Amino acid sequence: MDPNRTLILTLCTGNICRSPMAEKILQYALAKEAVPLTELTVESAGIAAGYGAPASTNSITTVQRIDLDLTQHQSQPVTQALIDRTFLVLGMTDSHLDIVTHRYRNLPKRVHLFREFMGPGKPAQIPDPYGQSIDAYQDCFDAMVEAIPSLITYLKQEYK
Repeated sequence: MDPNRTLILTLCTGNICRSPMAEKILQYALAKEAVPLTELTVESAGIAAGYGAPASTNSITTVQRIDLDLTQHQSQPVTQALIDRTFLVLGMTDSHLDIVTHRYRNLPKRVHLFREFMGPGKPAQIPDPYGQSIDAYQDCFDAMVEAIPSLITYLKQEYK
């Protein structure tokens, strides 16, 4: 295990909706696990993000329903420096993974979709709720929550 690669990076497009919610729910889940999983950190970034934009209002509202806080979130783009610290990249859609694999070098061995480990018959993509109703954000968040057990199982196998 590379001690310099302890980051799980959640990716979306603008880093204001999906990936910040994914970051928070995965941080919450990892905090309930044992070492070595508690040694992992989670950050989010966007493939087309700028620096410093807040999380969308609907993302903030959605995670507040389970007492998570995105009010201090500030967007950031994917950078080579982030990639160099990353153990696992988790994209929301295939396009996020395609872009990161073509744009950056020194990627970790593990580049996957957030819902990739759910098994057959489960959609692997998490659609962008940007500009939609709070219900679309809740559906997006519920899709992430549903994926957490499979992600934790994967991490237990891979991060030892």
